[in-house]
Amino acid sequence: MWMPSARYPDPAIEILDASFARYRVFSAAVERLATGCRWCEGPVWFGDGRYLLWSDIPNNRILRWDEESGAVGVFRRPSGFANGNTRDRQGRLVTCEHGGRRVVRTAYDGAVTVLAESFDGKRLNSPNDVVTARDGSVWFTDPTFGIAGYYEGERAESELPQNVYRLDAETGVLEMVAHDIAGPNGLCFSPDESRLYLVESRGEPTRRIVAFDVVGGRTLRDRRVLIDAGPGTPDGIRCDTDGNLWCGWGMGDDALDGVMVFNPEGRLIGRIRLPERCANLCFGGRHRNRLFMAASQSLYALYVDIQGCPGG
Repeated sequence: MWMPSARYPDPAIEILDASFARYRVFSAAVERLATGCRWCEGPVWFGDGRYLLWSDIPNNRILRWDEESGAVGVFRRPSGFANGNTRDRQGRLVTCEHGGRRVVRTAYDGAVTVLAESFDGKRLNSPNDVVTARDGSVWFTDPTFGIAGYYEGERAESELPQNVYRLDAETGVLEMVAHDIAGPNGLCFSPDESRLYLVESRGEPTRRIVAFDVVGGRTLRDRRVLIDAGPGTPDGIRCDTDGNLWCGWGMGDDALDGVMVFNPEGRLIGRIRLPERCANLCFGGRHRNRLFMAASQSLYALYVDIQGCPGG
């Protein structure tokens, strides 16, 4: 059974490089905010309502945690086996759905608009994770995880390669920006949006995080491996304002479960140990300095001394 740390600093927060020390808040510990899920994913913060949403994929629901009361409730059920979530630059919820094999936007009045469900006349696979850029464009990954069985969606045949897409905010045109990726998963931009980071969660011989240069805000070039995950499995990723990558992590061995933090050069500098494998994360709170971690059956949080980038 997980127990919160009774001591400061929390030993679950490990400084692996001296540069990480400045990001640790001495008297902040890992907190468990909720549990009882089957597979947590896609946390997204709504500061204007002081609540967090996250997906519980196999239970086909999006949950809501309230900052003021600590109450947990259902935001949407069924959710279309929702996975990744973010907000667009107007503050509306954008969600990847395995069940509908689509990306949708939820307005403040609850109206749902389909943003993308096909490419070149073929159905998308199962959109996984999503971010927005400052120009309003929506970028998302489309692996086959959600159509591989009935646990996180509906079993179906793939009609498209596993690609990364960009949806133009002005024209609504969907463009393929990276193709035939080995299990495209989490993605995020660098603070200046000159780089896109992408998790290849089916990379061989090991999983990896790759980096692309972003050209003109709409195309990618110069793909290179930034981080070799070795025996671990990176999943969701987010960037802080110093350019560090905070990565959900795990792989069968509890020594790897939690969050790994890498500097912009790809060097491992810190780790947050969790008792469960972490699938995805986001920054939230009033100052975007609270890290929310969707980890297997539970939702965790930790205050850190850095802010997350907007758009994630």
